[in-house]
Amino acid sequence: MYRESSCAAPARSAEVALIGLSPAIRELRDKIDRIASNQSPVLILGETGTGKEVVARKVHERSGLKKFVPIDCSVLVGPLMESELFGYMRGAFTGADTNRTGLLEEAHLGTAFFDEIGELPLSLQAKLLRVLQEKEFRPVGSTVSRYVESRVVAATNRNLSEEVRRGRFRQDLFFRLNVITLRIPPLRERREDIPVLAAYFLDKHAGGLRFSPPVEEALLRYDWPGNVRELENTIHRMSAVSTGRDLGIQDLPSSVLHTVFPPRHEAAMLSSASSPDLAPESRNEGIMPLAEVERHAILNALSVTRGDRTTAAQLLGIGRTTLYRKLKSYGVGDAV
Repeated sequence: MYRESSCAAPARSAEVALIGLSPAIRELRDKIDRIASNQSPVLILGETGTGKEVVARKVHERSGLKKFVPIDCSVLVGPLMESELFGYMRGAFTGADTNRTGLLEEAHLGTAFFDEIGELPLSLQAKLLRVLQEKEFRPVGSTVSRYVESRVVAATNRNLSEEVRRGRFRQDLFFRLNVITLRIPPLRERREDIPVLAAYFLDKHAGGLRFSPPVEEALLRYDWPGNVRELENTIHRMSAVSTGRDLGIQDLPSSVLHTVFPPRHEAAMLSSASSPDLAPESRNEGIMPLAEVERHAILNALSVTRGDRTTAAQLLGIGRTTLYRKLKSYGVGDAV
């Protein structure tokens, strides 16, 4: 969730927030406290976007170790992947003009966090296994082994048992890593955490704004396939484009809007949410003609999209040709 832009970065000074009120998150926090001082390897399992690095940082924070070195296994590819992990000696290969310390050595006496461990190539899996078993490694181009003492925390969104069965992950490495397992449930299985997380991200990205009731309903009903990362990105985007004090349904991205509200319901909500010229009695008593409601919904969608008719049609759940035909029938034409 908070991955750094480089392969490794220093630990944050501020305390890591593991936010949630659900039984699953409370149990996860309790388990982290229980295992923090144990130096055994930790394997964190969870879907993409659930916050596996946040959990890894919380384990590190509670352990009292000083250095936290994230190692993104998904980028350890190509001919230089071994040198990135283990370092190299001057002259080991073309361009190796100086000695370089690898990520594993940087994590000495700290926490080495192997993010997306399931992406690690088999050739490096064997070398990592030796580090875990013998606590030693050799930089590329060196004939002398070096000692390293670090706590290994690994995370993956893959089913490693299945990867072992398919021959894509070493069984011995899996057993070595799978000593302490922390599972992070997806956001759809702990919906009671959504309001707390949403409020936290809103304060982080746009202090002073509020959610309107329809937006609160949408956030709770949406399944969040991208989990906490998707929730934060959505709120960040909404707060960036909103022009009012409240985040309204018109600020929701179309992916959320279309999933949560059926097209007709969506159009009616867009209309009532941002059409001040509709009389209250018309909205509440439902006496406005359907054609007028439709007209207001379409014009409001065009206002929200700043005249982008393709996006407006997508928001309304209708085809672009249908939108053009209806605009023509309203006598709007190219004026919008």
